[in-house]
This record gives sequence, C-alpha cells and structure tokens, in this order.
Amino acid sequence: MDLNQHPNPQGEREKFVLAFNDTMLKIWQEQITLLDVIDTGRLLHSVSALPVRADGRFIEIGLSQAFLEYGLWQDFGTGKEIPRGNNGDIGREKRRVAKKWFSKKYYSSVLNLRDFLADNIGQSFVGVVAKALDDTYRRYNH
Repeated sequence: MDLNQHPNPQGEREKFVLAFNDTMLKIWQEQITLLDVIDTGRLLHSVSALPVRADGRFIEIGLSQAFLEYGLWQDFGTGKEIPRGNNGDIGREKRRVAKKWFSKKYYSSVLNLRDFLADNIGQSFVGVVAKALDDTYRRYNH
C-alpha cells in the first residue's frame, strides 16, 4: 500500500467539495438551457451555491444549493395547468411535460461525491492505522 497515494487528503476533500458546488451550478444552468426551461430567465439566474459548512477536516460537510421553487415543478412537469382538487380531467390533454433539469444529474453527482469522500477518508484512515502499527514510526515519533 502506497501511503503517499493521498499526500494531502484533507486538501483534496476541500477542493472536491468546492468544485462540486461550482459544477452543480454549471450543470443545472446547462440543463435549463438545453431543455428550454426558460420563460423569463429567472430560474436560470436563480441557481446559486450557499456557503459550504465543514469541520476543519472536511469530514463533516454541509452543502446547499438554491434555485427558485418553480424549478421543481418544471422538473416534475406539474404546475398551474391543473387546479388543486381536480381529478386530472381538465377537458383537454395535459400540455406540461417533465423537464428533468435538476433531479437526474443531481442524484448521480451526489453519489459521485459520496464515493470520492468514502475513498479519500478511507485512505486517510488506512494511513493512520498503518503508521500506528509501524514499529519504526512509533519508536521515533512518540
């Protein structure tokens, strides 16, 4: 096992998490544009990353992104077309179509973040255990 595989795992985690936020904004804006989820442009310009909350080691992380609420209804293909309480029969075919600009890409990106953090933190732990079991390291560093 190469203990130098992750020379600065904490720095790698911090970079990855910050890049995740930036990448999500770019993906969402790209999807909004590609799927033509644009009427006034307010949704396109509303996506934002809120400040990252992290402990100093980037092991416990809080990420938040924001956009206008009606973006969810565009993603689901629902909205004002059918009034509340209606059984779904509005006398004509439903025109709204789900435009999956948010959910699919977000879910897969969150899974990528999960996998990266699991590997990165796992490698850090392996390094700690390996050093603890190394007689030479313990003899000269404790």
